[in-house]
Amino acid sequence: MHRFEDLKIWDKAMEVAKMVYELSACFPQEERYGLTSQIRRSAVSVPSNIAEGAGRNTNGEFKNFLGIANGSSNELLTQLVLSYRLNFVEENKVLPIIENLKEVQKMNYSLIKSLIKTN
Repeated sequence: MHRFEDLKIWDKAMEVAKMVYELSACFPQEERYGLTSQIRRSAVSVPSNIAEGAGRNTNGEFKNFLGIANGSSNELLTQLVLSYRLNFVEENKVLPIIENLKEVQKMNYSLIKSLIKTN
């Protein structure tokens, strides 16, 4: 079992989620129950799955939740690109979030590799 609050990846994913909430606040009102809701759920899913996995009893269970977090991060990346392509946001506002998200993905892969080595 790991303390998720001590994991740099969790902290970074929380920052990405915060950035997504701030970004999506400017989405069109008619997207409130569409892309706005979906992008926020994806953003919250990443650190949530990291935290849930960290609280599990085995590294195998932790790896499983990190895999789910990775899937959510890919979903979020897709939604960020779509929000740009739909002209909901400017490139200079979405790119920093994408860069931070890609860093979370790299950290996730590294953490998964380290858990595989410890089994």
